[in-house]
Amino acid sequence: MNQEKIVQLENKITKDYSNIAGMVVLKEGKTVYENYFNECTAASRIHVYSVLKSIISILIGIAMDKGYIKSIDQKALDFFPAYTVKRREKTIQNVTLKDLLTMTAPYKYRFAPCTYIKYFMSDDWVKFTLDLLGGKGRIGEFRYTPLVGPDILSGILVKATGQSVFDFAAENLFSPLGITVESNVVLHSAKEQSAFNKSTSISGWVSDSSGINAGGWGLTLSPADMAKIGQLCLDGGMWNGNQIVSSEWILESTKEHSRWEKMNLPYGFLWWIIDDKEHACAAVGDGGNVIYFNTKKRTVISIASLFVRNAKDRIGLIKEHVEPIFENGV
Repeated sequence: MNQEKIVQLENKITKDYSNIAGMVVLKEGKTVYENYFNECTAASRIHVYSVLKSIISILIGIAMDKGYIKSIDQKALDFFPAYTVKRREKTIQNVTLKDLLTMTAPYKYRFAPCTYIKYFMSDDWVKFTLDLLGGKGRIGEFRYTPLVGPDILSGILVKATGQSVFDFAAENLFSPLGITVESNVVLHSAKEQSAFNKSTSISGWVSDSSGINAGGWGLTLSPADMAKIGQLCLDGGMWNGNQIVSSEWILESTKEHSRWEKMNLPYGFLWWIIDDKEHACAAVGDGGNVIYFNTKKRTVISIASLFVRNAKDRIGLIKEHVEPIFENGV
């Protein structure tokens, strides 16, 4: 019966979710399904876009566990003492790490895409983003920042740990989980960026020319890598008997702290809260990239996707067509 349902699922993927590159399903920590599409394989590495935000959340938690960051109530500018605040600019001085993690920090730009070209041309993405932080908006109102915003958290990690984000992540998260990210990637043109977005063979993490890794996009992973991140969170930060990040951080970062009222979507610390009762959460990236974990059902589902605009919602696919197949395991 399950095999019939799996065939139906794969037919639906081919028909309605045709940009999916690969999917992995874990049940009780074991792989019960793994398959690849669009000529991709287990060796493929896909740009996961905003899925990275949730990984940055984990890295902030690890930095706190190690004492590099004292509190999420610290002011963001405390980590950038050399940054010069413009005259009469008061809001930025009160923005905290928690405001950045919960997407409740205000920014001066009205429409994000209008800033993207200038952002990519900038040599220092952290300073560029700090210059846009604050303004007339109110701290505490949810404002999702797809691209410009999370780089501040990357900058904070560098200032707090004294390491590059790449090295800190490799040492404290990727290596313990058996995830390989080969190198930093610096993009010098729109053509190179487009090629990176479409590639399935680059293992890397985009950084600006100053060496600061992007905080909200630019990491390539395999579906199996993504599933490991989901399993880590499902198990409360534990991996193979080692506490990679504290269970307290995982619990705190995957409960509602803010809400996108327009879409009625609850948000944690860079995690979307899918079902509070089942403790189901998701890291969601453009094009249909998802890490989903459901603690009650002991299920992890990762989907890596080749980029297309306005990709069809993967959470609906997961809840309606994937999760039910594996309710009882294989």
